[in-house]
Amino acid sequence: QVFTFNRVEIRVQPSVKVKNGAPMSIICRADISKNTDFPLKHNFTIFKNGKLVFMTISDKEDARYEIPVAKSSDTGDYECTVKADGKLGFSSSIYVWVAGMTKPILTADKKEVLEGEVVKLRCELSEETPPLEFFFRKIKTNSAPKEKRVPEQTQNFSEVEYYVEEGDNILQFDCFAKRQVRSGWESSQHSNKTLVTIKIGSHVDMYVYLYVYVYSLEEPFIKPTLITKPSSNITEGDQIEFECSTVVAEIHDIEIIFQKNRTILNSVRDKKFLKYSTVATQEDSGDYLCKVEQGAVSKTTKLNVFVSELFPKPTLSASMTKLDESKDLILSCSINGVKKANFSIVRKSSSGDILLKSSRVLAIKVNVNDTGSYTCKAEVKGIVKESKPVRINVYAPVSKPTLSVVNGSPEVVLGKPLQLICHSMMGTPPITFTFYKGDEIKKNVTNDTYATFLDEDIGLNDNGGYKCDARNNHSSGAKTSNILNVTVIVPIKDASLGSVPYGEVEVGSDTAFLCSVKEGSWPIDFKFFKKTDHEVLLHEVREYSDRTIWHKKTMKRKDTGTYYCMASNRASMEVRSRPITISVILAAWQKGVIAAFVLTAMAGAGAVTLWWFLRKKKK
Repeated sequence: QVFTFNRVEIRVQPSVKVKNGAPMSIICRADISKNTDFPLKHNFTIFKNGKLVFMTISDKEDARYEIPVAKSSDTGDYECTVKADGKLGFSSSIYVWVAGMTKPILTADKKEVLEGEVVKLRCELSEETPPLEFFFRKIKTNSAPKEKRVPEQTQNFSEVEYYVEEGDNILQFDCFAKRQVRSGWESSQHSNKTLVTIKIGSHVDMYVYLYVYVYSLEEPFIKPTLITKPSSNITEGDQIEFECSTVVAEIHDIEIIFQKNRTILNSVRDKKFLKYSTVATQEDSGDYLCKVEQGAVSKTTKLNVFVSELFPKPTLSASMTKLDESKDLILSCSINGVKKANFSIVRKSSSGDILLKSSRVLAIKVNVNDTGSYTCKAEVKGIVKESKPVRINVYAPVSKPTLSVVNGSPEVVLGKPLQLICHSMMGTPPITFTFYKGDEIKKNVTNDTYATFLDEDIGLNDNGGYKCDARNNHSSGAKTSNILNVTVIVPIKDASLGSVPYGEVEVGSDTAFLCSVKEGSWPIDFKFFKKTDHEVLLHEVREYSDRTIWHKKTMKRKDTGTYYCMASNRASMEVRSRPITISVILAAWQKGVIAAFVLTAMAGAGAVTLWWFLRKKKK
């Protein structure tokens, strides 16, 4: 009983894209060839994303994995294996996309809360499997929804807590979920909306007091006040002072935080007043926040501050940005519209700025180590500003390049590729290398110190003419290598063997064997063999010719047999001739001696027979 797997196939019904909630079937089929019709047990295994999801044993050559209600979690790569009598067949992978997700259900632990309390929400997709990403939305009247994202790796629900903030009145919440698929993200519908009412005190709804701004003891503190001194016309270098204050019912655990954007600049605890001062710079323009917090309650006041520019950033100019070593470089710093300032020119470094000169002009004679970024700084009334960096590149000239064969030998076999390397020991990178074959440019390569070139078109006449140039941004221009001559080795073709005499040779005579080739580069190594139970090398020689003759002296009967020759050269490929057969026979005089001996013996036997007959007759 012989069988073999031709292939294993996997397919999906109705299609590889299925709507969420629809039925779907994964079908695994084995195409098997048998020498006779005999029963065979098939062990079918179906995997999704490398994990086992279905297994069955059947006499049939196919199996179905039924999914009555497809969910988005059934999206993935499916493949199957079939095992029979120790043999195993594998299918290719097929991607199945179950489009759409079920609608989540949102619940809240409270329907009415006080300001500063917490609402706990739960969003659940009972028919989906993780991983999922849940998104909770807090919806206020006349404002954009606030969204929270919660990834869940191991469960199909998520819970979050929302603090009731100042100004919250009637709130709505909803949620939705997302799952990552191959084409991107797939989203569910939005859940039901849950309504939460915020109360002041224990019985009066917040919306009754929406337009009442009277401070009462029901609030722990009022919204803070934020002012600046001076309040306007702030210029760089001015001393600016921020004051943040509030009115509180209970000073204990009250905290005032002062910040710019997300950076906290100052804070106090158990106080109703905060101050912060600094010397104004243009970077101090922006939004400032005064935030008062007590427990879960937080109130914020925002103030935008604009700081006018005292002077613009300086500009650094260079006489040249690319120059040869030992050349003169002049760096100068200036400020548009400002004449008096304290200037300094620095070089940027990973370990910090290096001060070169406290002046607006720097003149130096450069070397390659001066390559780098330079800036200038200007100080007016204690305000320091820095220019944009200027990149200076200093170049040393390239040295004369060397061109060589990568494997070391300046030889290449006809039809084989030739790889060359051009190398320049000195010179500031990047260096552009140009390869020439004769006068034809074959390749340009830009690298640091070397480049390679692969010539895949080697002809019989390509025995030289390779060279390369190396150049960088130094004004001295390109340097050219010496010409590299490469020897093209022609492989051996069509070896043949002949002999004189040919075919039959008399014992004791000499035989000349001639081995020749149709073409091949010299020198050529010739070898002569006699074929027996094993190969016997009879003679070998190296010739600067396409042929050689081997004289074998005094042939013997044991020299009868089959002969061939082999030829090879530096192309490292031996070519074998067709065999010839040599028969060693007796010489003519040896045949005469044997004939005379036979006749003499026959004559003697006849004489004895005649004598015996005559004697018998006489008696």
